Amino acid sequence: MMRRAPPAMALPGPIPETRHDWETIKTLLPYLWAWKGRVVIALSCLLLAKLTSVGVPLVFKDIIDTFTQPGVGKLQQAALLVPLGLLAAYGALRFSTVLFTELREIFFARVTQRAVRTITLQVFEHLHALSLRFHLDRQTGGLTRDIERGTRSIGSLISYTLYSILPTLVEILLVLGILGFRYDKDFMLITLVTLVLYVTFTIVVTNWRTVLRREVNELDSAANVRAVDSLINFETVKYFNNERWERDRYDEQMQKWEAAQIRSQVSLSWLNLGQSLIIAAAVTLMMWRAAVEVAAGQMTVGDIVLVNAFLIQLYMPLNHLGVLYREIRQSLTDIERMFSLLGKNREIQDAPDARPLFPANESGPCEIEFAQVGFAYEANRQILFDVDFKVGAGRTVAVVGHSGSGKSTLARLLFRFYDTTSGSVKINGSDLRALQQASVRAAIGIVPQDTVLFNDTIFYNIQYGRPAAPHEDVIAAARAAHIHDFIMALPDAYQTRVGERGLKLSGGEKQRVAIARALLKNPPILIFDEATSALDSKTEKAIQAQLEQAAVGRTTLIIAHRLSTVMNADEILVLDAGRIVERGAHRTLLERGGLYSQMWALQQQEHEI
Repeated sequence: MMRRAPPAMALPGPIPETRHDWETIKTLLPYLWAWKGRVVIALSCLLLAKLTSVGVPLVFKDIIDTFTQPGVGKLQQAALLVPLGLLAAYGALRFSTVLFTELREIFFARVTQRAVRTITLQVFEHLHALSLRFHLDRQTGGLTRDIERGTRSIGSLISYTLYSILPTLVEILLVLGILGFRYDKDFMLITLVTLVLYVTFTIVVTNWRTVLRREVNELDSAANVRAVDSLINFETVKYFNNERWERDRYDEQMQKWEAAQIRSQVSLSWLNLGQSLIIAAAVTLMMWRAAVEVAAGQMTVGDIVLVNAFLIQLYMPLNHLGVLYREIRQSLTDIERMFSLLGKNREIQDAPDARPLFPANESGPCEIEFAQVGFAYEANRQILFDVDFKVGAGRTVAVVGHSGSGKSTLARLLFRFYDTTSGSVKINGSDLRALQQASVRAAIGIVPQDTVLFNDTIFYNIQYGRPAAPHEDVIAAARAAHIHDFIMALPDAYQTRVGERGLKLSGGEKQRVAIARALLKNPPILIFDEATSALDSKTEKAIQAQLEQAAVGRTTLIIAHRLSTVMNADEILVLDAGRIVERGAHRTLLERGGLYSQMWALQQQEHEI
């Protein structure tokens, strides 16, 4: 049976046609200028390195001229006429060139790495501050690749400009000045025209190649997104025996990348050929002009060696100008893309006058209120309609209903992952929008329906509820969640690694880790979002008793599908299509014979079967 060709995957966000290179550079400069002392020293070393580099051919010219003076035998020349000072100066200048170059790198290394670290940390922190909506809409593989390329490009940009482009420009100015001062203006003119032609040709062709490189990078990101998405869903791929399908989808993207990479490589060859032609013509013309001057007695053999040395020193770095220009442009593009993440608006952010829920290092009972709450993830798809209820301090309220009725949305609004479309969510009478998000979230513990664990040890994942918790508290939380015995039966006990997203643990084991983590946090508000959905009946009963005990004295919101888990709640809300259609205690709702009673009867029949 033949399968259809896999659908094309959308590429990551396109790079805008309008570039903002100068804005990107201006954004980057303050990170570098924070170390202004080191920057000044590094630039001074750069200038000294180029002065000594230009001095080497000048001293070498004098040595050649001394050797070629007429009337003295070669042995006598070698022994008597070569000034020891010139040889010492030649060696000193060569060493000084390397010395000042390395000193430049030594002084600037901290500047570069600190800038990379600071920017990366800011981007990482900003991404955590962005809304849940941003992260749900964004593909993680492409996002991480953008950050990776952006941080790498900061070092590359500094390296290319400070260690290649800027030194070459300084050397060009020095060489043009020496040629214009010591020799006929033709030499300076030939060099200048050649440089202009070379740079113009390189920039024009490289701009064309930049489009090709951009396509390569976008296809590379798309392939990476596809690979990461497939590997994250490894089990699903195995369940449906779709390894070949995933391979074909990935290969489809890699074929596009291969074609774009070939076009980019061919264009590079044309660029190198054009550059070599310009340089070869210039060197030939300069050597011919120098030979004429030597034949006319206007220049010495040392002068022709000097001119040739200058040309080699100039054109060797210029050979890489196309690559450097392209990489600088690409680095600026990658950095701009990363800086654009810093420009993403924080949909949910603290108000300027936001206050903490409790004073520092204090806590207390909490009352939750949903006041006429309406909410929509998208403008044309309303999820909640005028939801209105209170959870008194220390009381337990359960919300039940069919899938898609909006139950889990309540928890997201309470955490303030989103702001309400209408109405308000309050804790202790204060609108969440008037409180600091960190203080609100510190007061809430949650056991989510879909527990995602870090690729670390079981101990780390439990302790994550309160990172500073001592070892004995972690063990106590594990015991309370009825997972301690299971952990101790493992070969590495609490040091057992759980794998990517916790895939080495079963659903029930992951959920019990989540329960232990929430209990360890010990918050005044608890949210159980289908907290026992992945547990077997025996474990569920044991955990349920522990959860009810944990909820004593805490304000608790239970979101459940199994009605047997909410029988003891102080109040049960029945949510249907985003509206509260019934409310009351378990027995009261059964006696009414409404939607809750129907759901209860249906679940009892399923249980009997």
